[in-house]
Amino acid sequence: MSSRLADRLSMARRRRFVGRETERALFQAALAAEEFPFYFLYVFGPGGVGKTTLLQEFTALCLQQNIKTINLDARNIDPSPDSFTLALRQTMHIGPEMSPLDTLVTGERCIILIDTSEKLAPLDGWLRETFLPQLPENVLMVMAGREPLSAGWRADPGWSAVIRSVPLRNLSPQESRSYLDQRNVPPDQHQAVLDFTHGHPLALSLVADVIDQRKDLQFLPEAAPDVIKTLLERLVQKLPSPAHRTALEACALLQVATEPLLAEMLAVADAHELFDWLRSLSFIEHGAEGLFPHDLVRDALCADLRWRNPDWYRELHHRARGYYLKRMQQTRGEEQRRVLFGYIYLHRNNPVVRPVYDWQESGKVWTDAAREADVRELVAMIDQHEGEESSRVAKFWFDRSLAAVQVFRNGQQPLAGFLLLLTVDNVTDDMIQNDVALNKAAKYLQTHAQLRSGEKLIYLRFWMACDTYQGLSPTQSRIFINAVQSYFATPGLAFTFLSFAQPEIWEKLMAYADFARLPEVDFEIGGKRFGVYGHDWRATPLMTWLDLMGDRELSQREDYASMPKASATVVLSESGFVTAVNTALRAYTRPEILRNNPLLNSRLVIEQCGANADAGKRMETLLSLIQKAAESLQASPRETKFYRVLHRTYFNPAESQELAADALHLSFSTYRRYLKAAIMRVTEMLWDKEISA
Repeated sequence: MSSRLADRLSMARRRRFVGRETERALFQAALAAEEFPFYFLYVFGPGGVGKTTLLQEFTALCLQQNIKTINLDARNIDPSPDSFTLALRQTMHIGPEMSPLDTLVTGERCIILIDTSEKLAPLDGWLRETFLPQLPENVLMVMAGREPLSAGWRADPGWSAVIRSVPLRNLSPQESRSYLDQRNVPPDQHQAVLDFTHGHPLALSLVADVIDQRKDLQFLPEAAPDVIKTLLERLVQKLPSPAHRTALEACALLQVATEPLLAEMLAVADAHELFDWLRSLSFIEHGAEGLFPHDLVRDALCADLRWRNPDWYRELHHRARGYYLKRMQQTRGEEQRRVLFGYIYLHRNNPVVRPVYDWQESGKVWTDAAREADVRELVAMIDQHEGEESSRVAKFWFDRSLAAVQVFRNGQQPLAGFLLLLTVDNVTDDMIQNDVALNKAAKYLQTHAQLRSGEKLIYLRFWMACDTYQGLSPTQSRIFINAVQSYFATPGLAFTFLSFAQPEIWEKLMAYADFARLPEVDFEIGGKRFGVYGHDWRATPLMTWLDLMGDRELSQREDYASMPKASATVVLSESGFVTAVNTALRAYTRPEILRNNPLLNSRLVIEQCGANADAGKRMETLLSLIQKAAESLQASPRETKFYRVLHRTYFNPAESQELAADALHLSFSTYRRYLKAAIMRVTEMLWDKEISA
């Protein structure tokens, strides 16, 4: 009965076995060879990836050819030479007086398969230097563990000639679908299951079990905490301390973890030991930019944390966001783009953002400055996707300012794509005459949001990937990142326009990003119509916008078009700004008057205190800005007198201007001249902040 049950179990396992063609072919070739091409086959990979199942398949292949197998599980063996030898002897059914090694010298082929070999780590040197060298040549050792072979194996030229080390990865999408078909998972559920499992065999099995038990279930990771719990137990096992768990949770949120970022997330001065511990884990990979977990581990940890402790999940996001924002202000160029992608990566689980970024884009394409030699290909690219009239307009811009063009390269084709990012402080007649898009934008600004002196607009005028045009691709993702980067890199940015060939496709993302649809700025060129979105940075300044994006980061809603604007920022003309500063100075000690000053809703103030600050905080911020601007006059011997005049007139005022002049030992005419100059200087400094904030 027991043998028949064992046979049935074996048959059931083999029916569900899918994939691993490369590993099976390697093993079968070794069995078929006249002499083993290697004597030690080592398979490694994270928990649940299918190592045990593969060893069972190897055993079945041996049975088909009547090759003897000896199967051991290191979980049942104490890591000592005596215990290992005893386990081998018991499995071979030989007495204590017999040597397993002597028994194996029969000439008959034999395969020893050892699972969970990471438990034998203390025996690593003994196995390499004592036990395995004594095995006869008719024996092939197969071991499976979580970690790669230690350096001792790799550094020994003798062992390197007789070892095959095989990393075991997840199943491919096609193999995963085959498995789900075998488990009778409905095809309409396959994509959701693959998105969660990434082809991880244990995860596929667990999800299939859940669906099998509840036929009406529409699978969602958050709705299956038991699945996630089982996965984490297998993948992560017992963690050394709460700090190690926090480090792992933080790493799961991030695109890549570095020591400084990890220290910020954990609120510690030095994260070196925790960083090294993360690097030692089998499911943590590392690249040139830092550490990152296997996709399944990442998703399982995040889903578990969101379900188990949502407040801590939000706090970790907040800490990561703070680190990225600080780094974006400290970096430039490609380094800033990497930081920005890490920031955007925090939004990856938002249902609006997730579908429109290639989240694995890092490293696939890189940004480069356009060269004269690129122009012909750029024109041809535009001609292909948008027509001759568009390429003529683009040529106008290339001739005028090639520096505004950023190209993308990937090593496989001369150009993977490009964007033309115009930065303009004055829309001139030749721009209007040569480009209908700029003509429409200029008319809109004149009517709704006229540029003030020192302010600029950015227009994402042309953008495309060579092969996919404006569809989802690594190039498209990099284009969006570079566009966002321009918001940080452009002092005095007042307005941004983005043009799209199919604006309706991007409606949800643009609403999420607080960009309004501007039909009156739409334009047609060469018979092709383009839709335009825009954002007024004076109405919603950059820091306010970033706060807004932080609020939406963890939101699961999909409709942001109907949400109220982030703030009611007032956009003052320069003359209106001058009047408001004069009024604020006169009301410096009279809050009942200051409460109505339009500067309280200006970009200048909101950038400092945030869009959600109350009237009291805004007044405090405005007075502080005025005071600091005035105090800075004391740094110049020529302007110190201006500060004294402001101080005696507004900050600690005399009962009248005549008495203020007397207190300063100035004639009244000189006092009035100094006061006018002082107000002008303070206004200039505040205006510079207003238009460059």
